[in-house]
Amino acid sequence: MAFVAVRVLSLFVLSTAAVVTVIGAAKNPTCGSPTIGEPLLLLDRDLLQFALNLEHTECDFFLFGALGRGLDSVAPELAMGGPPPIGARKANLDATTKLIIEEFAYQEVGHLRAIKSTVGGFPRPQLDLSAHNFANIMDNALGYHLNPPFDPYVDTLNYLLASYAIPYMGLVAYVGANPNTNGFVAKRLLAGLLAVEAGQDAIIRAILYQRKDELVAPYNITVAEFTVRISELRNRLAMCGMKDEGLLVPRELGAEARMSTNILSANKDSLGYKRTPAEVLRVVYGTGSEHVPGGFLPKGGDGKIARAFLASL
Repeated sequence: MAFVAVRVLSLFVLSTAAVVTVIGAAKNPTCGSPTIGEPLLLLDRDLLQFALNLEHTECDFFLFGALGRGLDSVAPELAMGGPPPIGARKANLDATTKLIIEEFAYQEVGHLRAIKSTVGGFPRPQLDLSAHNFANIMDNALGYHLNPPFDPYVDTLNYLLASYAIPYMGLVAYVGANPNTNGFVAKRLLAGLLAVEAGQDAIIRAILYQRKDELVAPYNITVAEFTVRISELRNRLAMCGMKDEGLLVPRELGAEARMSTNILSANKDSLGYKRTPAEVLRVVYGTGSEHVPGGFLPKGGDGKIARAFLASL
């Protein structure tokens, strides 16, 4: 009996010690992620700085659309003295969309801060966010001049269609950059940026999908058709196959070849498409050439990668 009592007491002491250890661990948890390899490599820096061209475009488009004022008003230190965007203005948004776009805008401010504080950066490049630029994009997408010219700021639907043309490029650029980044600092930053860019694109596409059969006034063209044409234009400009899809696709291109709805654009395995910096510039410039600036970046992008393409003309 004495042996049994001692045995029970020993088990009690051991179990109590285990509980104390668990409680102690809970009070002092390990929250950091393992760090493998180098923190930051030169190519990592170049790829993340390249993304600033897209992040600046999104940031001022969303800030002006929601608030009627841009980065120079909200976080002027991040503009670093770069010129104000051309033609940006407040959009005539419904109350819900205004809140969504305002949140997106502040998220983009955070992205600029995260990138510049991690890898450094450059002044905001010259941006063209004018109605005229968006009208050219829509004319090129549809293959003829819209009358009246498309104006992204005139109402909620037009602004959402214009927004469809922007965050997706950041998404595919980050997917494309991922296999070429090696340092754990760069990978951590890229993953966080990609998550939010993908979320923004998904929200825009989901809202537009709810209105897919609606005619965009006064053009007698459905929302879905606009998205298909914009995606087709980006594929043509990038010249590297189909990596962009509208809200409706042939069934064989849908998820598991079973759907024609296409709220998220993805490949046959439902993985996000990727684009190289050259492809991205061909689309963002609107010229089909990474060497010829235009479109959203009329004087070209900045950073080592974009400048190298401009210098190699």
